[in-house]
Amino acid sequence: MYKVFVKDIPIILSTEENIGEHYTTIPLKQARFKKLVKKINNGELLYVNLYHKNAEKLERFLRKKIKVVEAAGGLVYNSKKEILFIRRNKKWDLPKGKIEKGETHREAAVREVIEETGVKDLEIRDFLMTTYHVFTRNDKFRLKITYWYEMFSDYDGPLIPEPEEGIKKVKWKDFEKSQRALQNSYENIKLLFPKEYLTTHPNDRIPKV
Repeated sequence: MYKVFVKDIPIILSTEENIGEHYTTIPLKQARFKKLVKKINNGELLYVNLYHKNAEKLERFLRKKIKVVEAAGGLVYNSKKEILFIRRNKKWDLPKGKIEKGETHREAAVREVIEETGVKDLEIRDFLMTTYHVFTRNDKFRLKITYWYEMFSDYDGPLIPEPEEGIKKVKWKDFEKSQRALQNSYENIKLLFPKEYLTTHPNDRIPKV
């Protein structure tokens, strides 16, 4: 299953014909992707499932229907178990950026975190997932495919926002502050976080004696 976010509303691409009563299922061959995006942008559509039984054809469909921009970024922890956030466009986000020619996804992810935040000594610990969202550039739709990595750094130096990328702040945030930041973030960013960041503190679930 793929979730392609348009203004934080997901277009679902799946191998399941029925994913819920609210969803309109459209066979992949009949889908007019750009028209669906326009309807979502205009508030005319909320729940749509593009269906094909062959999973390999789902992303192939996306890449064929809309120009792709590939990016990479990081969910970065430090030794205090804090998470690195950036503030851009009045929302909390995670550092990421376009993959340059000749770079691997991992190399691009590390470079972008360094450039956007000033954090160094980064260690990639795991690949997290790939996210998809549609944006507009020069009045044309683009699909951003972002490859996300879990990283660690014990860097404790100054945090340096990259103003050329519209970044206003860079902050390390503990569990509670991360929860609050995610309330003013993007749905595709929330996918990267363990469920407890989106609900309650893990300690709240410990039975009281």
